[in-house]
Amino acid sequence: MMNQYQSKRQLMVEIQIIRRGIKDRRVINAMLKVPRHLFVDEALWPEAYEDHPLPIGEKQTISQPYIVALMSELLELTGKEKVLEIGTGSGYQCAVLAELADQVFSVERIPSIAKRARKIFDQLKYSNVMIHIGDGTLGWKEHSPYDGIIVTAAAPRPPTALLEQLAIRGRLVIPIGDEFSQDLIVFTREEKNKYAEENYGGCRFVKLIGEQGWRE
Repeated sequence: MMNQYQSKRQLMVEIQIIRRGIKDRRVINAMLKVPRHLFVDEALWPEAYEDHPLPIGEKQTISQPYIVALMSELLELTGKEKVLEIGTGSGYQCAVLAELADQVFSVERIPSIAKRARKIFDQLKYSNVMIHIGDGTLGWKEHSPYDGIIVTAAAPRPPTALLEQLAIRGRLVIPIGDEFSQDLIVFTREEKNKYAEENYGGCRFVKLIGEQGWRE
């Protein structure tokens, strides 16, 4: 029998994801599977499948479900890739990526948030996720190059370290702009020092703090 969260998740995917144009069947299936409510405080479970971000503490948020689906779709994953996520946060985006990629490496700067996310990954048996505590704007060089990099915070410009850690034909999905509004940009590495750029419209994220991002 379907529990209330499964039915809410199904409704979320139908109304917020499919109707807004997400077509990648693997992304849709991942969104149907990952229990978003487990990534927020229990008091927020009734709101977990609503069409907006939610607070997770430390001035951080869990992204709106549609944005998670869109950013995941823009990576164009087939299941064999190695992906880097900058900003583990609640762990929800990372769990969706764990369904879509072979390996996910995630960097989080706030230890308490990383620890909480790791606990949920272990509970859900995501053994293909590794977390590192550090400055996300510098990436995680030892496991590079990556087929895809996703940044879940906004930067004033694409961090050079992340562009350099992309594989050829790898895609970097990142919000770029000022601290109040940004555009979701995809950079595709065509050659060693050549990147194609596509703009997927306005979005709103917390600031990417770090050496190649915003100062605190």
